[in-house]
Amino acid sequence: MAITAAASKFRKTNLKIYIAICIGLAIWCAYDGHFNKKWIERHTNPDGSEQPYLVFNKNAPPYFVGAAVLLTVYFFVFKNKKIIADEKELIISDRKRIPYDSIQKIDRTQFDSKGFFLITYKDENNCEISYKLSDRVYDNLPAILEHLVAKIS
Repeated sequence: MAITAAASKFRKTNLKIYIAICIGLAIWCAYDGHFNKKWIERHTNPDGSEQPYLVFNKNAPPYFVGAAVLLTVYFFVFKNKKIIADEKELIISDRKRIPYDSIQKIDRTQFDSKGFFLITYKDENNCEISYKLSDRVYDNLPAILEHLVAKIS
């Protein structure tokens, strides 16, 4: 029986909040930099030159929109990530497979307090690699950890 840990609701919610903030800042800066005449007059020097606040508000909206687009792309890539602990190996997002017999140790000393544990394993080149799994990235990690400890012991 395979145990699955899907992408964390915590991280998905935070990404949605960051996207909303970027869009909100883009709208606010665009309004102040291009449409709010009183604000533009207040931040224009008597000689007609623009103060740094006005320059920022005129130039920033495309960057905020770009950041929102990048965060949205990352959100759609991230939302499908998951960890699967089956009977033979640990599968991380269908790209990394860690057989249970290659796992050297599991350091779970920080799991209760900070929400992460480290897996140390040997790859196909016989190099030791440590991989960190955090409950802020994946939900249902306690079940995965129990399954790993049972398989390693």
